[in-house]
Amino acid sequence: MAEQIDVLVVGAGVVGLAVARALARAGQEVVVAERHDAIGTEVSARNSEVIHAGIYYPAGSQRARLCTAGRDALYRFCTAYGVDHRRTGKLIVAAEDADLPALDAIARAGAANGVADLQRLDAQATQARAPLLRTAGALWSPSTGIVDSHGLMLALRGDAEAHGAMIALRSPVTAIRPQGDGFRITMADGGDGYELDARYVVNAAGLGAATVAGATKGLHARHVPRHHIAKGSYFTLAGRSPFDTLVYPIPEPGGLGIHLTLDLGGRARFGPDVEWTDHVDYAVDPARAAAFCRAIRRYWPGLPDGALEPAYSGIRPRITGPGESAADFVIQDADTHGLEGLVNLFGIESPGLTSALAIGAEVAGRLGLGPRLGEAGFLAAELALR
Repeated sequence: MAEQIDVLVVGAGVVGLAVARALARAGQEVVVAERHDAIGTEVSARNSEVIHAGIYYPAGSQRARLCTAGRDALYRFCTAYGVDHRRTGKLIVAAEDADLPALDAIARAGAANGVADLQRLDAQATQARAPLLRTAGALWSPSTGIVDSHGLMLALRGDAEAHGAMIALRSPVTAIRPQGDGFRITMADGGDGYELDARYVVNAAGLGAATVAGATKGLHARHVPRHHIAKGSYFTLAGRSPFDTLVYPIPEPGGLGIHLTLDLGGRARFGPDVEWTDHVDYAVDPARAAAFCRAIRRYWPGLPDGALEPAYSGIRPRITGPGESAADFVIQDADTHGLEGLVNLFGIESPGLTSALAIGAEVAGRLGLGPRLGEAGFLAAELALR
């Protein structure tokens, strides 16, 4: 007879761990199934580690509301649990006059999303903050920051486990079958595999979300978005960073442009770019540095020759392809697919790390296990961290 639990969460990245934490704190018996031998080895470990303010996203979108709420919850969480982070601020730079209309559009989008602390700077004020920049003006975002993503995941895991959750590593989910008042889940553990019965299932598998959804009996194919592989490479700057804040250009199709971020040691890194591919490959091609240099010198002309060093790359779980507008987060429940107790998360890329705590609350609310984002009780629940 299969073991009975309340909730199975598929995927132990930052979003899966935040969902598990929210549900465990709601009194549910939670198991997190992770196919790898460690938590957070894919999207959650291969990104810019930026705490986003919520500026770029369409007003009313899942990205906008989850990012702004998640940002505030994340800063509180990091402070309460001792997760290394820093409010660095961010400059979004118009390199020349032709970029100013786009900069103004970004400012309007941020205001519509409730990002109230954005400041419009002229060229002189921008260069006062960052003298090396080539700029016609900028937006200053003081609520943008950086976080130790691995430290964050360890803290989420620790709090989830303190409330009874269990993490099952090397346990890929191979089948999900509705039955009675819940689901039977088959997992492989390197041997013959084993089964669990769960009242609820949350598919937070990131790059594997479409595969997990495809293994769910009774879930129509029309509810499973097509998966696209968007690779982004990063380069680090040799030597000391001349900037103490993040620097972003005007966004480009497919991404936010090759921007400068900092790690918590103060080292500068650039990226990601966008490379559409048909397979997962984390190698960084040193030849991509030439295109990076051209993009960076548009706003920092003084980038020294030979100063970029290949660092790492990440794969984004895109559900739109080349030439298509970026899709909103998809949080899909029974109202869409008809399977009570199942929530699928698709396309949770940036700002997924920033939004993770808010996504956890949203999922708990959709399952009827906690206050939904925006409802009375969400903020109180996050403030009562311990």
